[in-house]
Amino acid sequence: MKQKLANLNPDRVHQIALLLILLVCYAYTFPRWADPNQNSRLNMVVAVVEDGTFQIDKYVANTVDYAKVGDHYYSDKAPGAAFAAIPFYAGLKVMLDRPFMDGLTERLANSAAFQSTLREDGSGVSKQKVRFAIAQVMLTFIVSALPSALLGLLLYRLSGEFTASIWPRITLVLSYGLLTPAFAYAGAFYGHQLSTLLLFSAFYLIFTRPTRLSTATLIGVGLLLGYSVITEYPTVLMAGILYLYTLYTLFRFDDWRRIAWVTLAGALVAAGWMAYNTLIFGGPLTLGYSHSELWQDQHHTGFMSLTLPHWDAVWGITFGLFRGLFVLSPILLLALPGFILWWRSGQHRVEFWVAALSMLTIFLFNASSGMWWGGFAIGPRYLLPMLPLMALALIFVFDQGSRRGWLSGLVIVLSVWSAVATWGLTLAEQAFPSDTIRNPWLEYAWPNWQDGNIARNFGTILGLQGLWSLLPLLSIISLIGVGWWLIYRWRDLDFRVERANSTDTLKQNPTSAQ
Repeated sequence: MKQKLANLNPDRVHQIALLLILLVCYAYTFPRWADPNQNSRLNMVVAVVEDGTFQIDKYVANTVDYAKVGDHYYSDKAPGAAFAAIPFYAGLKVMLDRPFMDGLTERLANSAAFQSTLREDGSGVSKQKVRFAIAQVMLTFIVSALPSALLGLLLYRLSGEFTASIWPRITLVLSYGLLTPAFAYAGAFYGHQLSTLLLFSAFYLIFTRPTRLSTATLIGVGLLLGYSVITEYPTVLMAGILYLYTLYTLFRFDDWRRIAWVTLAGALVAAGWMAYNTLIFGGPLTLGYSHSELWQDQHHTGFMSLTLPHWDAVWGITFGLFRGLFVLSPILLLALPGFILWWRSGQHRVEFWVAALSMLTIFLFNASSGMWWGGFAIGPRYLLPMLPLMALALIFVFDQGSRRGWLSGLVIVLSVWSAVATWGLTLAEQAFPSDTIRNPWLEYAWPNWQDGNIARNFGTILGLQGLWSLLPLLSIISLIGVGWWLIYRWRDLDFRVERANSTDTLKQNPTSAQ
């Protein structure tokens, strides 16, 4: 056993431990059940599998995010996340059709812990609602939680291009994964985190291929970029920059003509999306938002709600108490000195510009939106695609912090603030904060934590109420951490024993070293 531990690849152990921690944290809390944004996508998935149609007429009452064409209703969201979830729900349906659903529904209906999470004016527990909730939990894991955890894994691997030090890389992954709005949306059936993984995966594939790019890689990049756009439309800006980055990389090897593979793969995804638009909304480039019955003022302001950047939005998505990124996650303030250190290091200058320009385009999009706050939300959710590239610059600060005590202290302070704000908002209540709440932490998170009104989670299913429902989460994370530490403790002991045995052997038989 000890010999096997001694032979473990250290990087692999770190990656497995980080993946498990992120997955547990993302999947432990259930997605909000009365969230119109999530329900819009889930309605489409259920309608396709259960009814064989894109029409969500039977389920439209649970959302306000819909498009109306003729006498029928459809999801008005970008369809990528729903498309990805459809085959998984088709398999899940086999389980949901089994008799055990009756027993589970009855158990939840009689659970005091579960009942405490329901609204007094709600309709209670029913078999159909439980079925819908199970589907949402499982599909959120596939479409959001798992992609978010894999994104953390890629971030860890890519950070190895900047430093060989382990702790700065581990700190980077945990900071991005658990101390930014990525944590909130990793457990929600939105398209943001899936789209972000696709974009970052394309960046990773190009960045980590120092030699000639294979045809398979180029096709993969094209598919990733194309699917990211049909999952969240604003990412077309960032996808365009990554497309140019790919072209530049090919040009360096006098191989620019092979950009056609990227183009063709992306065009294939676009063709499927255009066919969907034509079938549902009457034109290849006609979006569901153009048929939305609600939010017409926002959707028809400027170009699809986009105008020019305005100060209210710029302040609001940065330092505003309402949706400010740096109020929610001040650890990301260190990205600014991180980019300065990145530039001064002289490392990966092209990638520096790719990251900087990607951030700029996403930021300007959000600052130009007529609905920049994103409705019911935690932080500025439209900025999510840029956060991994922003976080990548933190590796330079964390690397410096390992050698400077005062910087380590600053990192700890900002991390604690980020953890309190991010986890406080994410785990409070049964819905994301309303856009009528101007100070979400003080007016929403703090009162709910005081009342023990914690988002539904696996602890709730076990019968634990309020803050006690988080105890299993803390226990699991602790077990993973202890196991992680013990593996390395035993591994180091084995290494020392092996070295000592080798020394004794040499003393006893000096000629063996010759």
